[in-house]
Amino acid sequence: MQLETYISDLLYRYDCVTVPEFGAFLTQRVSAEIHKTTHTFYPPKKALSFNAQLQKNDGLLAHYIAEVEQISYSAALHAIAKQVRSIKLYLSEGDTIQFKNIGDFILNTDGKLEFNPSQHINYLTDAFGLSHFSSSEITRETYKATVATVEETTPISISPEKRSNRNWFKYAAAAVLCLGLGSVAAITYYNTSIENHNQLAQEQANEQLDTKVQEATFVMSPLPAATLSLEKQTGNYHIVAGAFRVEANSDTKVKQLRAQGFKARKIGTNRFGLHEVVYGSFETRSEAQNELSKIRRDHNRDAWLLIKNLK
Repeated sequence: MQLETYISDLLYRYDCVTVPEFGAFLTQRVSAEIHKTTHTFYPPKKALSFNAQLQKNDGLLAHYIAEVEQISYSAALHAIAKQVRSIKLYLSEGDTIQFKNIGDFILNTDGKLEFNPSQHINYLTDAFGLSHFSSSEITRETYKATVATVEETTPISISPEKRSNRNWFKYAAAAVLCLGLGSVAAITYYNTSIENHNQLAQEQANEQLDTKVQEATFVMSPLPAATLSLEKQTGNYHIVAGAFRVEANSDTKVKQLRAQGFKARKIGTNRFGLHEVVYGSFETRSEAQNELSKIRRDHNRDAWLLIKNLK
């Protein structure tokens, strides 16, 4: 079983992929940037890191392997545990463990696990197809200096024909000035007439309004009360009860869980075309983990946590 292949698949969709008894791979979105020295443009990406303290099984990796390889959940957990033991053995002997498209692991002199992330792949799907590129520096100041030099050395000449027509400009300027003064006077008269008309119309409207208010009788009757019952679950943390090939079976599962007091619902189909049913959705990971522990203890030990934005 190629464990790194399944981890790589999940890193495109989730920000945290935990390998039980080994650690968790974490991603964080990094904005696009430009290197000031090399003038290289780097697209946005998911920065990959590793936390060896997060080893508790959240069910995500095991359920994904079980679905892909068509095996049981317990068999998937057993296969993960077997490969983790093998990895730890090689690390203890001083070997470097390579996870393809993810990074390398090695034990340092203090016996602590060190992770060196790979730079060959971008797990941010929004940046799919984008790669880094370099561009030469734009020399705006050089062009500006060249234009200034041309302006100083290039003479501006006026031909004799244009000089002889200076009287026409005088007559045209005088005509424009007369037209402008006449337009200002006409506009002023027009605006004054409009203001007088508007003031008279406003006074008449106010008198009519006062009369209507004095004559009006208002009857206020209470409006019937309306009671709305809305049930809407939000949050990106979902506790999965199962996935069904036949949609009717998923509807039956929802009814059964609701009869047991859960806020069960369907959240659509997964990448394999299976209809997913959840016990409920939660806003925070801690709330979901607490409820998942209760459900595994009292109802279904195969329930697992799905992190997915349904909007």
